[in-house]
Amino acid sequence: MGVDCGGFTLNAVIGLAVSDSNVVIVTSRALYSVRPGASQRQPIHGPAIPQGLQPAIALTASGQLYVGTNAGEFGGGLTRIDVATGIQTPLTAHLEWDVDDLALSKDGRTIAFVTNEDGVSALHLLDTATGKEKPAPKLGLGNGVIGAIDWHPAGRELAFTFASARTPSDVYSLDVTTGKVDRWTESETGGLDAAGFSEPELVRWKSFDGRTISGWLYKPAARFTGPRPVIVSIHGGPEGQYQPGFLARSNYYLSELGVALIYPNVRGSTGYGKTFLKLDNCVLREDSVKDIGALLDWVPTRPDLDARRIMITGGSYGGYMTLAAATHFSDRIRCAVDIVGISNFITFMERTEAYRRDLRRVEYGDERDPKIRAFFEEIAPLHHADKITKPLFVVAGRNDPRVPYQEGEQMVATVKKNGTPVWFLMAKDEGHGFSKKRNQDFQFYPTVAFVQEYLLK
Repeated sequence: MGVDCGGFTLNAVIGLAVSDSNVVIVTSRALYSVRPGASQRQPIHGPAIPQGLQPAIALTASGQLYVGTNAGEFGGGLTRIDVATGIQTPLTAHLEWDVDDLALSKDGRTIAFVTNEDGVSALHLLDTATGKEKPAPKLGLGNGVIGAIDWHPAGRELAFTFASARTPSDVYSLDVTTGKVDRWTESETGGLDAAGFSEPELVRWKSFDGRTISGWLYKPAARFTGPRPVIVSIHGGPEGQYQPGFLARSNYYLSELGVALIYPNVRGSTGYGKTFLKLDNCVLREDSVKDIGALLDWVPTRPDLDARRIMITGGSYGGYMTLAAATHFSDRIRCAVDIVGISNFITFMERTEAYRRDLRRVEYGDERDPKIRAFFEEIAPLHHADKITKPLFVVAGRNDPRVPYQEGEQMVATVKKNGTPVWFLMAKDEGHGFSKKRNQDFQFYPTVAFVQEYLLK
């Protein structure tokens, strides 16, 4: 149940900004002002109120609202809106990156905001009086992801969370005057020395149409010499993005098995503008699979990577990508691990929970349209399972409401007919991904065994 907020419920609200004299309510498509004692909200009108408002917002005592939008190609960035008139002023048009978060200092003089730059968080400071950026101290923490940010009441220190290859999400503070960074928490890493974990390298390659695709490469420990086998791990979504945070148990592949990890952000990923985001929609679906083919072309250009030993893996939509890659590039990979992935968009649409179908049709296409249905039949990995000649491991959750377990089950049954080695793990008490610790462990152990058997040998 939502909370009543002047005529609508908070389950329709994505953000609130509060000052002593006003509350601004933000939905994804509109702004509303609620003054103390008022019984009704008032819409904020004015020229070009931006569409696609983001939850990152702040409100000054003088009625200036700072909000992130996705109105432009790269999110529209940070915008200032006068609550009284609705007049807006873009403040970060020079930055071609999305604004992920922002915070207003207690004295109202400075906005701290975070941009997503190729998946890496960058901290910026903006002078509210001039509307211009001012120099922000370098954090010196390496590539990583900044989480929640907030100002100390005194106005000099900014608190934030930060996750990277060598730290889980820990709390830090920055003195914006001196540039001094203090770490306030040390997350548990099970006695391991996280300082020795592999730092990621941003890599880029050209795809079939000349477009540049990027990803993050983690190389194994230095004691492993010669070209290293590779696991390509594809994110889900598809409107998602891999950002270089903490790898947790995936460090085992790097530190103990000597396997390199590549996390690609293929077309359709967030963080690279609206055009890039839509490049895999509907009948363009397999163009993102071609980005993986281009990555397989790039791997041999690296003398530190072994193009003869590559495994593809991914979860959810990344699972579909894994199955599709296994059908298209079976002669170029050693094996594949599909985790709660889609094997046929038609059966997926028919079985996924009803509340999700219309949303998924916007991204994938409407299976009720004969032309789209025919396209789904054409690209379904299930219908090309005879091309999967390398070992496959499929993981499913019996209670998955999003990608029902039958997607994996039908793929396993079909691939088995080819005589291809297939492993199948289905948890009866899990849904879309394993959430219980004992089940996560149970999934990890056979995955490592699969890697040892089919990638490393």
